[in-house]
Amino acid sequence: MTRYLHTMIRVTDPDATIRFFNLIGLEETRRIESEQGRFTLIYLAPKGQEETEVELTWNWPNADGTPAETYTGGRNFGHLAFQVEDIYATCQTLADAGVTINRPPRDGWMAFVKTPDGISIELLQDGKLEPKEPWLSMENTGSW
Repeated sequence: MTRYLHTMIRVTDPDATIRFFNLIGLEETRRIESEQGRFTLIYLAPKGQEETEVELTWNWPNADGTPAETYTGGRNFGHLAFQVEDIYATCQTLADAGVTINRPPRDGWMAFVKTPDGISIELLQDGKLEPKEPWLSMENTGSW
């Protein structure tokens, strides 16, 4: 039997990434710090779905404060997908927090945004809402 455990993404600013995921309803479930490995693992999941975690891996900065690694090409990962109760409200919450809506929910069903490290996040409406403004006429921004 196969059982899904989690998806891991590497992050450069764990606090910013946690804030991002909090905006779409994920909460921290646990945290593991490794002094020897110089990294922190932060697990997030939707309330009531703790078995479907996203693992954030933060490699600690070098002694001089420079990043341990530089990540590029978050789009190469593909995307994480989350079902939301109200895609318009979720996108408005994200936009109000300064997050770019890369692919607006023009169809009342699907949108794409990116984490602070450029990981593409697909938001899918539970069911389908009628298309409405300002989303209906909003253009795509950047890649998604």
